[in-house]
Amino acid sequence: MSREVVTVATLVAVFYSLKLLGPPILTSLENSITNFFGYTATMDYVTVSDARHLFLEGATTFLMTAMPLLLICSAVAVVFTTGQTRLLFSMQAAGFKMSRLNPIQGLKRMFSVRGLVELLKSLAKIAVLSYIIYNTFLKELANFPRMMDMTLAQSIAYTGGVILSIVQTAAAIMAFLAAGDYLYQWWDYEKNLRMSKEEIKEEYKQTEGDPQIKGKIRERQQAMARRRMMQKVPTADVVIRNPTHYAVAIRYDPKADLAPVVVAKGADNIARRIVQIAEEHDIVITENKPLARGLFEAVDLDRAIPEQFYGPVAEVLAFVYSVKKKDLGL
Repeated sequence: MSREVVTVATLVAVFYSLKLLGPPILTSLENSITNFFGYTATMDYVTVSDARHLFLEGATTFLMTAMPLLLICSAVAVVFTTGQTRLLFSMQAAGFKMSRLNPIQGLKRMFSVRGLVELLKSLAKIAVLSYIIYNTFLKELANFPRMMDMTLAQSIAYTGGVILSIVQTAAAIMAFLAAGDYLYQWWDYEKNLRMSKEEIKEEYKQTEGDPQIKGKIRERQQAMARRRMMQKVPTADVVIRNPTHYAVAIRYDPKADLAPVVVAKGADNIARRIVQIAEEHDIVITENKPLARGLFEAVDLDRAIPEQFYGPVAEVLAFVYSVKKKDLGL
């Protein structure tokens, strides 16, 4: 929210309202002054009843002269404030904060970028108003002696016209300043909403969990998955390897499986562990570099092999069955 927008709008509204409401306000003030000076000639002493009557008369004069301007000023301020904040209402700004009493924080605000901008705006407003007033007085300087020949009403009207001219010129220039200030406040507000790297990391930890803890959990999950996979290696019919980088364990049960199934696979250390378990359980191990690599990259665990591998795997299984028959002496 830019306070300059509110200030310029309020200034223009009040002075134009004063121009429109000037005649009735002036008439009311003249009647009130006449009445009160008249009371000094007719009243020897003032009773409690007279004081009450005089107070009510003075309050009525105030309501008829000052209250319309105050209401207009308040209404314009509320409209332009809520227009910028989109009807946002918060009591936090009015709440008590100890930081406002801290002189160190106050000095930080004074010498911050925002404080420098506010200082430059104030200097710019003073310079603009001083130039406008000086220029206007130079133009009207020759007319000031003529006010001696004017009536009171004419003098007030002339003075009001000069003041209104100053206000109009100042408001036109201040409008550009207010527009620039509004854009700056918008940019500063958006900038302050951005989170720092530390805040982003902290929010990520709160929403997604600590990356280190999640990493440990992933490691444990992967270790458990590897253990389950290794437990299935003894159920395989054959292990195809390349020769140390990749190893794929395949099981084929014609009664349960529609096609050979990959029950275990791994690379490097895991591949060597698969081969070791296969040797411990007398599972046939064969070396076929392209087939081992292709099965490792194309087939997920506990999934049947694709059709393009049916031929090569069938040859391997046929070899396995022939080896088993020889071992059995058939």
